[in-house]
Amino acid sequence: MQKRRLVISAAIFLLVFPSILFAQIKESKIIRLKADLLEEVEKQEKLIQVMVDKVYSFSEMGFQEVETSNYLTGVLEEHGFAIKRGVAGMPTAWTATWGSGKPFIAIGSDIDGLPNTSQTPGVAYHKPLVKGAPGHGEGHNSGVPLSIAAAISLKNIMDRENIQGTLMIWPGVAEEQLAGKAYLVRSGIFAEADACIFTHVSSNLGVSWGDSGNNGLVSVRFDFEGQTAHGASAWNGSSALDGVELMNAGWNFYREHLPPTQRSHYVIMDGGDQPNVVPATASVWYFLRERTYEKILGLYEDAIRIAEGAAMMTKTSVTHHLMGSSWPGHFNKAIAEAMQENIQKVGLPTWSEEDQQLAKAVQKHINPEKGDNQTGLLTEIGELRGPATFSMGGGSDDIGDVSWNLPTVVLRYPANAPDLPGHHWTNGVAMATPIAHKGVMAGAKVEALTVLDLLLKPKILEEAWIYFREVQTKSTQYKPLMAESDEPAIFLNERLMDLYRPQLEKLYYDETKYDTYLEQLGVTYPTLE
Repeated sequence: MQKRRLVISAAIFLLVFPSILFAQIKESKIIRLKADLLEEVEKQEKLIQVMVDKVYSFSEMGFQEVETSNYLTGVLEEHGFAIKRGVAGMPTAWTATWGSGKPFIAIGSDIDGLPNTSQTPGVAYHKPLVKGAPGHGEGHNSGVPLSIAAAISLKNIMDRENIQGTLMIWPGVAEEQLAGKAYLVRSGIFAEADACIFTHVSSNLGVSWGDSGNNGLVSVRFDFEGQTAHGASAWNGSSALDGVELMNAGWNFYREHLPPTQRSHYVIMDGGDQPNVVPATASVWYFLRERTYEKILGLYEDAIRIAEGAAMMTKTSVTHHLMGSSWPGHFNKAIAEAMQENIQKVGLPTWSEEDQQLAKAVQKHINPEKGDNQTGLLTEIGELRGPATFSMGGGSDDIGDVSWNLPTVVLRYPANAPDLPGHHWTNGVAMATPIAHKGVMAGAKVEALTVLDLLLKPKILEEAWIYFREVQTKSTQYKPLMAESDEPAIFLNERLMDLYRPQLEKLYYDETKYDTYLEQLGVTYPTLE
């Protein structure tokens, strides 16, 4: 009788609670698959090191990431991904796709370098690879290698387990000019995507959701045109350079009357040829940053008005050319929460004493007042960050445009030291060393686990789109800051790379001869002084 009751009870449980039992079975399978996936990522350790070091050695500026894109797409092709090159009218932009059907997950990171940040990796003092040359002073050599390692690992598990879904790897080109992602959005590469996982180098593992607190911007060049004359009889000409200088003076006076959330900066790109010739042409390039679309557009209109006033005063003419644009970022709650769980699971790398020595030595260059009390590499993970409740503005990243078109998060991964200034040679010191290799490995694990969650847990994507539609975009709709007639500024940095590429080519990492880039360069790790 007791046995019969147990059988009846079991039957009732199966009838009444089948979804609970199925969920438990499914969750146990996901746990097993995640363990297998982590093992797959571990197998990419050597590939990660080679990719990170190789891209570091290319040191290519925005829109000129030729070697970088050729190399990375080559790796992806070898692993069965279908490549589409020249996306959105940008020769170095591409997509790499594998799989079929839904969910469709876009996986991206930036690939461009910065001017005048060339640095020998593993060396804690300023030692450029090529003096004056570009370098990876923002660490963008590491993000797409992270995504490739994660994607290859996911592909292996998806193939083995017949898991449906599509993976699309894509690079952020010319991010430092904020000049690429809005065109990728306009081209439609995200039209079929259900979510975007983006990564950016940092000093810790982390993710946030909601309003990032950062600014969006327009990047615009003002071109003045006048009339040449001999410098000794300048009254016969009209100086385009005078127009640029008066515009800058006008803008600098105008700053006093702008809210403190704005950020604006400029460089003169063309100031004439020689002193005894009145400049017939001159150009100035502005970044105009604010917290909302409407305020960014307002700054843009103000700058045009001031430029036109400067042209009137100098009897010159002026035109303007949009070089790039970016919305302020807003990131997805449901995906960020899922990612934070995986961050806690993966944890930070185990840093060696050599890693810590290098980090502290570099920090000492920037913060000498701390003496030997430097932070070093971080050993504790931060908490999930929510929306900025108040912000005075700050930097920009054109992942913002993507974030307003589909649910998006940005994974920060620990491939560099904290307390560094950014856009500086010190930020390149660790980026082809064990610090970067370990940080990319940790990030690849988190990204792979999170994408697997999106593939196997439909509820996350359901909640992600509810947040996107009913919270994020309920009262704010995406409108491009660029006009339909605007095209990518693919001419940017061409002359700079033409100047330095021949010298940099001699230093490209050859993984067939050397185990690491440090070995090729003859660097003892770490070199502190």
